[in-house]
Amino acid sequence: MLIDELREQLKAVEPDITAIKTYWSNANIAQTFKGLEDQLNTDDFWKNPDKDTILAAHRNLKHVAETYPQITTRYNDYLELVELFKDNEQELASIKNEIGSLCRAIAKFKIAILLNQEEDHKNCYLTINSGAGGTESQDWAEMLMRMYLRFCEREGFSLAVLDYQPGEGAGMKSATLFVKGDNAYGFLKAEGGIHRLVRISPYDANKRRHTSFAGVTLAPEVEDAKIEIKDDDLRIDTYRAGGAGGQHVNKTDSAVRITHMPSGIVVQCQNERSQLQNKQTAMKALKARLVLRQEEEKRAKEGAIEKKKIEWGSQIRSYVLHPYKMVKDHRTDYESPQPENVLDGDIMPFIEHYLLWQAKSG
Repeated sequence: MLIDELREQLKAVEPDITAIKTYWSNANIAQTFKGLEDQLNTDDFWKNPDKDTILAAHRNLKHVAETYPQITTRYNDYLELVELFKDNEQELASIKNEIGSLCRAIAKFKIAILLNQEEDHKNCYLTINSGAGGTESQDWAEMLMRMYLRFCEREGFSLAVLDYQPGEGAGMKSATLFVKGDNAYGFLKAEGGIHRLVRISPYDANKRRHTSFAGVTLAPEVEDAKIEIKDDDLRIDTYRAGGAGGQHVNKTDSAVRITHMPSGIVVQCQNERSQLQNKQTAMKALKARLVLRQEEEKRAKEGAIEKKKIEWGSQIRSYVLHPYKMVKDHRTDYESPQPENVLDGDIMPFIEHYLLWQAKSG
């Protein structure tokens, strides 16, 4: 029946409405927008040295501030209308398309409100490094890589493997992925940190439980003009590319490794056919990593963030496959009892809870 279909449509977007309301409350958007409006309405606003910053902030927040009451009011109105016309098929049919349009608008607005930072819409570089533990951690690093590949497929992101360092016997030591698509960095920034796996090892003849770690690093793509790098600060090594890639990459020293000596950041690329192309791609990745580090250090000095050293054991998320099944994010406390689904790329609930948590943390 049509009444059941419409009820189901509205129920399906209820979590989105909850996420929107939670973010609105946590981020104090109404209060922030009113403060910006008050500043704009002062008589001497145009003498304010920060007027450009205030105008930009007001412009960015205006759409959210105006759309929020429209979205929430319409949702509540249609909840009431569906119940009011539950016995009137003709009236229900007349609002069916409007409810469909509202549900699409809610989903779109949820993304807009959660991903409101300048860099969120950008493409990004995702690097995975295995931790100590040899084969165990290298296998875990490759499991994480598969999880992100599957997530990108689900979300329609295009993905290129810029570098892949196979493990000794199984798994991988490290990999760098370039993820391209709208809001790629905004979604995947939730994944930066240490990921911990607990399971019965398939490599242990005694079937003992093992704990493995892998680190994930994210950096948004940046414009070339945003940072300058001195040639003297770089050490550039070439080597023969390994793994898949055809005969060409395996017969020539086309792969490139660039070390930025002042920071210790190392980037590698073996995805392109020529050494020059690999060098250009690696330099883009290096610039993204350096810009990200500069911004993090700046925010730390300003007190906007607490600068933490990531160490093995300070995991952001645990994936437990034995003695019970659970994936838990230690920042948000969000849990899933279905690790198989999570490892198959179903990580959007973790990402959304992270974005809500981030808004609340300020």
